[in-house]
Amino acid sequence: MTRFRYWTNAPFLLGCCAYVINRWLVVPHVGPGFLRSHFDDLWLIPCALPPLLWLHRQCGLRSHDQAPQPGEIIGHLIFWSLLLEGIGPRFVHPSTGDAWDVGSYAAGALASGLWWHRQRFMPSSADHEL
Repeated sequence: MTRFRYWTNAPFLLGCCAYVINRWLVVPHVGPGFLRSHFDDLWLIPCALPPLLWLHRQCGLRSHDQAPQPGEIIGHLIFWSLLLEGIGPRFVHPSTGDAWDVGSYAAGALASGLWWHRQRFMPSSADHEL
């Protein structure tokens, strides 16, 4: 099994670039809609999870350097959804909890999880990490 590249895996790099481009180049020029409201939310798990798992590894809370496991992905998805859409809006004003944001977090988690575990579906790509 190949070692997970925390800082250089494709969903992380793509997500960071997409977030920056959308946030500073696209959003200022578009009205309400997907690009303004939910596009950045797609990148929560792909961009936040690898650095957090790297930190867990450095602190000894993670015992391996494999791709994020389904339980890690789902656990972080639940944690961030509750924090950002349930708890956060109660203390940070003006903000609201939004189920569509949770759906975006979940879509990003699913897409990145499939990428991180693509060798299960396409064995020839197991040794190639973008």
